[in-house]
Amino acid sequence: MTSFNRSLLTSSVLIPPPALCFDEVSFSHEDKVLLGPCSFTLQGTGPTLVMGPNGAGKSLLLRLAHGLLVPTQGQVIWSSDIHPRQAMVFQQPVLLRRSAVANLTHALAVNNVPRRTRVKLAHEALERFGLTACSNTPARVLSGGEQQRLALARAWVLSPQVLFLDEPTSALDPAAIKAVEAAVREFHQRGTRIVMTTHDLHQARRLAGDVLFLSAGKVREHTLAEAFFNAPVSREAQAYIAGELVV
Repeated sequence: MTSFNRSLLTSSVLIPPPALCFDEVSFSHEDKVLLGPCSFTLQGTGPTLVMGPNGAGKSLLLRLAHGLLVPTQGQVIWSSDIHPRQAMVFQQPVLLRRSAVANLTHALAVNNVPRRTRVKLAHEALERFGLTACSNTPARVLSGGEQQRLALARAWVLSPQVLFLDEPTSALDPAAIKAVEAAVREFHQRGTRIVMTTHDLHQARRLAGDVLFLSAGKVREHTLAEAFFNAPVSREAQAYIAGELVV
């Protein structure tokens, strides 16, 4: 588990994260190649939007980047010997069977934050994400949008340098989508590198700094968002943006 630096709690800007490099990374299951080989480098804070049709390998790429899976071949490399603090928020938030505030204080306790500061930090995060009224509500009875914001608040208190988001708004209504996108922008402004999967072209246009486009387990393009949306190079990306079937 990544160590927690308490001094970052009072810092408005994070130390820039190291570059993330996929070097000929592949992942196979039962002799079937599901992703790769992929080679690319992510620098800066993004936000990097990972896009592509269903089954392209977007979620798999995030899990490899976050270290939840080990590549079958190739390497996932950070440019620093010390790995950055990371967090990941899933499409369906993984929440503990306890109150909203207890979900945050538990995360702080696991990361060795002193007991006397946990509750204060947790309540500050709940307020930031509009969840003060829900602080004592069991996390698993919150609405889908509230659960997603709680997962983001839990990530926020840990000051991640890199935040992976896997389709965080796919099942939410417009108001909840707006709230999650606002949270993503706050992380970005703080200096957190955002790497986020989405199938929503409109959302990607609103958020992306650069786009990593996948099709059939391969990275077809990695370019600045403006270039991707206005002049995609690959046949697959052209078809995807046009709303056509990508094969």
